Amino acid sequence: MTIDTQQGYVYILTNPSFREDWVKIGKSSRPVDIRSKELDNTAVPLPFEIYATLKTSKYTQVEKQIHKQIDRLTDLRIRQNREFFNIAPSVALDIMRDIADLLDDAELSVYVDGNPVVSKSKDQDKKIEAEIREEQKKKQKPPFKFHMIGLNVGDTIIFDPCDIQVTIASDDKIEYEGRLYSLSAFTANFLPEEQQNTSGAYQGPRYFSYKGKTLHQWRKDKEEQ
Repeated sequence: MTIDTQQGYVYILTNPSFREDWVKIGKSSRPVDIRSKELDNTAVPLPFEIYATLKTSKYTQVEKQIHKQIDRLTDLRIRQNREFFNIAPSVALDIMRDIADLLDDAELSVYVDGNPVVSKSKDQDKKIEAEIREEQKKKQKPPFKFHMIGLNVGDTIIFDPCDIQVTIASDDKIEYEGRLYSLSAFTANFLPEEQQNTSGAYQGPRYFSYKGKTLHQWRKDKEEQ
């Protein structure tokens, strides 16, 4: 078996537009910040965020081993041919850390507020993870509700990708052809195939508009007032 001599990276990425327990775990021969920017395209509403990286000359083997370990837990892959997993980032980090402990050249980094902090011990990792969770709490917003932007039951909004008019049925549901949907569920069902992302997760308010402005922008403007 050929042994890698050039170091590369195994990474754990999260995305604000995904569920909290969805991660992407992959590898790259280049710095992960470059790879994460490459993944920032029209198929994903928001940029990926680096959760942790493992630098090692055995990065190809390590990536395969992490995938294998997760697959052994249960069927956690969102799609079998993809690098997306339905697993909490902290659990994925535990698996990465256990593998790193067996390597001579491993450099494990956990990211806090976008900056890498090199891991020295599990105690330090726990402190770093606590800081990450605290930072994430600050970023988290309550789920979108129509009352937040002054809309009421019976008002109509537009699903922009297909120019479909739907009716607000409750504070968090819309009605279309006699069926009720959340904004994200409607987007997943009706978004044209060429605009779909690989995760199947969508921030619904970004795809609907009222009076020519997206619901996401309406909320942002209200919060800034």
